[in-house]
Amino acid sequence: MTTFDSATFVAHWRDAWNAHDLDAVLVHFHDDAAFTSPVAASLLPETGGVIRGKAALRAYWEEGLRRIPDLHFTIEAVFAGIDTLVIQYINQKGVSVSEVLIFDAGLVREGHGTYPMDIDNPAGANG
Repeated sequence: MTTFDSATFVAHWRDAWNAHDLDAVLVHFHDDAAFTSPVAASLLPETGGVIRGKAALRAYWEEGLRRIPDLHFTIEAVFAGIDTLVIQYINQKGVSVSEVLIFDAGLVREGHGTYPMDIDNPAGANG
């Protein structure tokens, strides 16, 4: 990723989420960004887990923060690719989660929340 400093982005991402500052999180997203997550599918079943656009992202994340007031992320690892970051973190439940972010012109165009699955029970997710 050459358009911005990945380490600075990740630190800002973590700090914004831990402060529950959605404006600071959303500043890094394109207006028409898409985000997928099994948590979105659970909180907002009508979306099928796909959230499109900043307004919808804000609504989804506001609902998430309302339901999870102790939300907190601790970074475990970061993986960088071409226009892609994977941020692996531990959430407030102690679950290791990865967020895959795909960038376009320095802003997130697409994101994917991914959660561990039990390989002996692939239908069960631990989010």
